[in-house]
Amino acid sequence: MKIRVGMGYDVHRLVEGRELWLGGIKLAHSKGLLGHSDADVLIHAICDALLGAANMRDIGYHFPDTSGEFKNIDSKVLLARTVALIGDKGYHVGNIDATICAERPKLKAQIPEMQEVLAGVMGVEIDDVSIKATTTEKLGFTGREEGISAYATVLIFSD
Repeated sequence: MKIRVGMGYDVHRLVEGRELWLGGIKLAHSKGLLGHSDADVLIHAICDALLGAANMRDIGYHFPDTSGEFKNIDSKVLLARTVALIGDKGYHVGNIDATICAERPKLKAQIPEMQEVLAGVMGVEIDDVSIKATTTEKLGFTGREEGISAYATVLIFSD
């Protein structure tokens, strides 16, 4: 068995007039994340971590923001395609450990639903998807509520 680890990071700006998608679910909030796709920073960080672990570059390489095919795409589609890409190379998802950095909205109550949705997309158990939420104590762009960031660490393995 071959085991590999990857790390991913993503950030998007919060703006008026966009829906807020995090962890594959739509959240009620006065602002949403700006991006070519639905701008789900958590899924994008997970995709980058998976691709990095498999030494397959990054999300922008596989799903460029210059392509009309990915305009406003549901990031769950990108995650499913990423899992298929690493699968083509012989890898399976072991587990995910992720952190979302946001002042608002508070995410504690939505984390179980995010875990369920992401586990379903990736074909893993809910217990294999750890999601945490934190603030930056009002510091930096996150603290000023200008954007949201996410970090993800993944373990992948081959048979």
